[in-house]
Amino acid sequence: MGNHNNSLKIFGCRATQYLAGKIADNLDVDIGKSSCPVFADGEFEPCYEETIRGSHVFIVQSTPPPSDNLLELLLMIDAAKRASAYKVIAVIPYFGYARQDRKDKPRVSIGAKLVADLLSAAGVDRVITMDLHADQIQGFFNVPVDHLFASALFVPFVENLGLDNIVVASPDVGGTKRANTYSKMLETDMVICHKTRAKANEVGSMTVIGDVVGKDVIIVDDMIDTAGTITKAANLMKNVGARSVRAFAAHGVLSGPAVERIEKSELEAVYFTDSIQTLKDVGSKIQYISVAEAFAQAIKRVYKNQSISSLYYR
Repeated sequence: MGNHNNSLKIFGCRATQYLAGKIADNLDVDIGKSSCPVFADGEFEPCYEETIRGSHVFIVQSTPPPSDNLLELLLMIDAAKRASAYKVIAVIPYFGYARQDRKDKPRVSIGAKLVADLLSAAGVDRVITMDLHADQIQGFFNVPVDHLFASALFVPFVENLGLDNIVVASPDVGGTKRANTYSKMLETDMVICHKTRAKANEVGSMTVIGDVVGKDVIIVDDMIDTAGTITKAANLMKNVGARSVRAFAAHGVLSGPAVERIEKSELEAVYFTDSIQTLKDVGSKIQYISVAEAFAQAIKRVYKNQSISSLYYR
């Protein structure tokens, strides 16, 4: 692919090696050789084990906690620049700290902006990511950002479920834009769950705005963390007359009691992409849809200077 002077190389950091390998397979290239020795005090030193001089280097790494995942990505970018890579592109299927996109209370950091600045300081030339918590995070960068959407995978999947009375739901007011996009693509109505939070990761009260009686509800969100909101929304909709409830979220963070909550809820199934490494024991309701092909096509188009929007822009 391409000329010999600017070859395409795919590398995976430790948290996303599995996905980097699948992306490389889709592109019919070998995954790049790298290592990350760890010192006794926990410090680590990522290293490329092959020449990358003059290459387009794509580094695949999602950045869920711990922060080591973000730091490893930054060190890999820095190492690539110092090794004379032609272009360094960070492929971040799950962009951590994206929920910190504004000052929603006094004396807090805007973490998403800080991470964007760190990536730029490390020397990244471009970022490819998926389903940011807020679209405006793209504006935090001074380099191009290719923002893919899981809807390109989820909408055809929903259409193939054979449900004849679908309504799309947003689990909170903040997700109405995303839900509206899905409802237009599926040509269905939309409902909204209005919630109040007692504190972070804890839902206070919730009400449903719209009619779900006799409907097959599809809840869409960018991520599911502790699953408190999504399960409470599903249980509420079922109680007020929904025929079935399913959830689709790009990123399965699944912290703490999330899997147990999903198993005990009224949700028939929950679908994630594999933007974050899949858990070994996810119960019977959680299923994964791979984003490897989508990212492979995006990488191929970036490498060949072709349009991405024609495929993935919603």
